[in-house]
Amino acid sequence: MAKDTGFFAEFKKFIARGNVMDMAVGVIIGGAFGKISTSLVNDIIMPAVSMLVGGINFSDWKIVLKQAVLDVDGVTELAPAAPPAPPEPSAEEKLLTEIRDLLKDQK
Repeated sequence: MAKDTGFFAEFKKFIARGNVMDMAVGVIIGGAFGKISTSLVNDIIMPAVSMLVGGINFSDWKIVLKQAVLDVDGVTELAPAAPPAPPEPSAEEKLLTEIRDLLKDQK
């Protein structure tokens, strides 16, 4: 049997470390605990509270801590500006253009 070298050997060493395993277990337990606590609140606590206060549906309730404020000046600054118009050709360029056109007409 060939000995593992390279990427897979380093990966096995990395996974075998205690910190990585602890972190993986923590993530799994945290995800499960989050679902359990959400289910507990939605399916047990909130229906009980709703019955105590007379059948009020709390899912439609919301509390606005601060009204949203739209800064119109900041939004217009972020919008791309129209590209500037190309500069007017100089008098010299206009004269050269006229000469070029006259030479074309002579041919």
